[in-house]
Amino acid sequence: MAGSALGVRAGKEAIETVGTGPALVIFDCDGVLVDSEPISLACLTAGLNRIGVGIDVETVRARFAGTSMASIMGHIETDYGVAAPDGFVEAVKAETLRAFDAELRAMAGVAQAVAAIGVPTCVASSSDPVRLRHSLGLTGLLPLFEGRVFSSSEVPRGKPFPDLFLHAAACMGAAPETCLVIEDSVPGVTAARTAGMRVLGFTGGGHWAHDPTGADLTRAGAARVFSDYRDLGPLVAGT
Repeated sequence: MAGSALGVRAGKEAIETVGTGPALVIFDCDGVLVDSEPISLACLTAGLNRIGVGIDVETVRARFAGTSMASIMGHIETDYGVAAPDGFVEAVKAETLRAFDAELRAMAGVAQAVAAIGVPTCVASSSDPVRLRHSLGLTGLLPLFEGRVFSSSEVPRGKPFPDLFLHAAACMGAAPETCLVIEDSVPGVTAARTAGMRVLGFTGGGHWAHDPTGADLTRAGAARVFSDYRDLGPLVAGT
């Protein structure tokens, strides 16, 4: 249903499910497992402002949520004519991790939902391995995915290209068409669909307050959109 938040608990509507269950569920991390995007987008925006890039946090969210720092900085240089000074990326990453220490939380109900779905799982994220381990460890989620966490640093191209999801599936021994991806960003949904995978869009993170219906995710190819992890099990079973 284009433009609708199918599976969201608002209105207590029943969840629609179709098809057969997946062999592997691949979770993005930021904005899906942990509510990190409002924190990281604010840190990135402040850093870009310091080096002379006139951009606000909403533009940063719309243009760069779900993409790697390498890709972001390439766009900044091309579109704004500002080359990041030496040490800029490292400084922003360090500031973000410090902010995580004070503010980062796991998405409500995600640990229970992941443990209960009864399907092999892994993580495939645009974040670098240090940030991934920090985020998952800080929120207590790392034991759920230990040894099954994949970063865009492991592939030639990050999202919206399919490389990361194809890499994760290959490492997990799953055919792309049997995989289901949980994503919160248009680049992530695009990458998963290009990889030949099914996608559920997640809008429970703070950065989706502007549009909890997730219409952008639906337009990008998400089969369903949900915002409450109590809905994950039925959606996975019926995807």
